[in-house]
Amino acid sequence: MNLLMFSGDASIAQDRDGAFYQMLRRFARHWSRIDILTPAATGATERVIHNNVYVHPSRWHRALQPLFIRQKGGQLLTERQYAMVVTHDFGFFYNGIGAAWLLRNNPHLPLISEIHHIEGYPIAVSLREKLWRQAATLYLPFAAKRVAAFRVVNQREVPDFLRRLGIPDEKILVLPSVYLDFEIFKPLPDVPKIIDIVFVGRLAANKGIDVLLNALVLVKKTHPTVRLAIRGEGALKTWLEHFIQMHDLLENVIFVPRVADSAAMAHLYQSAKMLVCASTVEGNPRVTIEAMACGVPVLSTPVGIMPEVIQDGENGFLFPRAAAVLADKICLLLDNPDLQARFSVAGRAAVQQFDADTMIANYAQAYQQIAEKYHE
Repeated sequence: MNLLMFSGDASIAQDRDGAFYQMLRRFARHWSRIDILTPAATGATERVIHNNVYVHPSRWHRALQPLFIRQKGGQLLTERQYAMVVTHDFGFFYNGIGAAWLLRNNPHLPLISEIHHIEGYPIAVSLREKLWRQAATLYLPFAAKRVAAFRVVNQREVPDFLRRLGIPDEKILVLPSVYLDFEIFKPLPDVPKIIDIVFVGRLAANKGIDVLLNALVLVKKTHPTVRLAIRGEGALKTWLEHFIQMHDLLENVIFVPRVADSAAMAHLYQSAKMLVCASTVEGNPRVTIEAMACGVPVLSTPVGIMPEVIQDGENGFLFPRAAAVLADKICLLLDNPDLQARFSVAGRAAVQQFDADTMIANYAQAYQQIAEKYHE
């Protein structure tokens, strides 16, 4: 079977070894050929990865992605047969719009829309996110008329949103998107704990970095040498630097440069006593699951898959998006090495279900079963 995919992740066109690249390494084994159309990005070029994954980046602005999908996708459809089309849909849904345009005269080719999360849901932290959430309420019922299924990655947030829009359960396909390589993400006892807290993510409002920094101010009152490492880039970097200076946190916060690969990321997790996720919206999030696999205690808001994985107080902490509550949880862990050890063991046990080979094989087989039904 051949697969045609429209993704918003251009990293594979930039020859970057990230989560998408690693997922495709296993996913590609289940397909004859995969063609992936991506947005334009600095350094992006057409390339072949994993022997049978063909990457086609646009040369145009992202706003023109539907036109690129229509033109390049149309060319690919004339060159070979595909078992199905998959779109990664988010924001203003340019991939889905492009797919609908491309397939308007091809109703027999199954289309899967992957919705990893809804921008601005359950909490919108900006006008842009409010607009994105409104776009979802308009787009998803429209897309439901054409798609074979919406692939979602958690059992609560996104399915509940879809159901409120009148989308039936038979069009909601739950397939988690956490794929762990336990040869990489595992406890490494020889790595010293030189960091108290690590944050990994974009420096954007929906990631809750402001909540974490305000919590750190409170933690410092009783733990003056507390250290936070931040691995991420984004629009809030300047604000963060100003906040750190204004609140006398220069000795407490370090910025970690981009790491080389998954092994280096695992080493970063291992160097911390805990990882904090304060996001308002997530599909998984991936970093929390990776950290738990490494035996690192996790404190997270109840976003995405987190309520399905973390049992509060048993294998991690769930907290509401409030700096004072987060500060209390951080202090409790810092002051209790035995609790850290218990969370380390129980957290790792909780994520064993996400073995990469098994999860990705199930992912591919679910899609192939849908394709086979369409082509019977």
